[in-house]
Amino acid sequence: MAFGKSKKQQRRDRYSYRGIGAITDSGLSPRTHSAPPSFPCSDLMLPMALFFKKFTELGKSADEANVEEIIEMANKASFADQQMQVQENVHSQIKAFCTFMDEILLPNKKMVNDFSELSRQTNTLPHRSGLSFAVGRSNTPINPDVPQTRPLSQAEVSQKLKNQLGFTLDVKSSQIPHKDAGQGLFLDGAADVGAVIAFYPGVVYSPAFYRYIPGYPKVDAQNPYLITRYDGNVINAQPWGSGGEVREPWSGRIMGEIKPNVKGAEKGSEKFWKLLSKPLEGNKLGSKNEILERRNPLALAHFANHPPKGVQPNVMICPYDFPLTEDNMRVYIPNVMFGNGEVNMRRFGSFWFKSGVSRKSASSTNAATLKTLVLVATRALEDEEVLLNYRLSNTKGRPQWYAPVDEEEDRRRWS
Repeated sequence: MAFGKSKKQQRRDRYSYRGIGAITDSGLSPRTHSAPPSFPCSDLMLPMALFFKKFTELGKSADEANVEEIIEMANKASFADQQMQVQENVHSQIKAFCTFMDEILLPNKKMVNDFSELSRQTNTLPHRSGLSFAVGRSNTPINPDVPQTRPLSQAEVSQKLKNQLGFTLDVKSSQIPHKDAGQGLFLDGAADVGAVIAFYPGVVYSPAFYRYIPGYPKVDAQNPYLITRYDGNVINAQPWGSGGEVREPWSGRIMGEIKPNVKGAEKGSEKFWKLLSKPLEGNKLGSKNEILERRNPLALAHFANHPPKGVQPNVMICPYDFPLTEDNMRVYIPNVMFGNGEVNMRRFGSFWFKSGVSRKSASSTNAATLKTLVLVATRALEDEEVLLNYRLSNTKGRPQWYAPVDEEEDRRRWS
């Protein structure tokens, strides 16, 4: 809404929204288990990645001349260059976030020395007898693989991040006037347009491992926390939940038996469907434990609701390829990859099949990345509910609460 804003601010909001939209809308699908192919950007979604990058650097100091210059630069850049600029901008913001989190959670020198002494004492303690087990005496085990952090609760970390970053996130009852709205995601504080405000956490499944997603093939029947990137990688946020209270090894494994959803006689195509649709056990091929910070205040993107009728979304999904070479940032990226690397896949109808060598061996010269998603603000936000356009398919039955933001865009997306 432009009411009360200067012409310059209106131009910033409009152009930065178009810029983010051009990149983030080029093939991302909503919460679904399928992975539809991407479609090329049209003239209606002119890529403005350079503007997006420069706008966040210049901020409120940018004038009309700056705006026009940046727009001209963006128009001349190739789409690949624009994508690279967006990745660089997102990465720089996340790097700053990680620095803030280190300042909040990493202990000072005295705490490190105290922890070292405690670890030494623990390692020299005598073995416990059967009697000590019986009477319940125990010493708190220390995992040497998990670095010591300050003993702050998730709520305390969240408040301290707000003091540093200017905002944090909260999950509470949605303000959307619908009985099925449930919980919603709220920004507590203020964030500028173009700001990365949330991570989409959870387990990342490449197309080669779709059959390991719990509940396959109807994986979204009981799980609304699935989302698909433009490249077919599916993120399941359900195991993450609302995070946790510690920094710990995390694999995202869900305990419990996975049962096939296909029933009835096995005849003809039904037998073929059941063969392809049978979920696989992932005990031997699951995601490995990664030491992650479960108190991450921004790892809550999966709680964002779709806007009600007549209301525009205020964030957009943006793919972010996190470089695994950034070891000091890894603990704050709330995702783990299922399986042992990516595999080249080919799509046949609604199925994906292995094709050729693994991507890892085919592009060994490229740095390994973790395929993730973040939410980016499409306008200035302050103390309000975060709303994301789900862009559900218009060929399938939509829920009663769903009101399309742009019916024509949805039709084009799923055609």
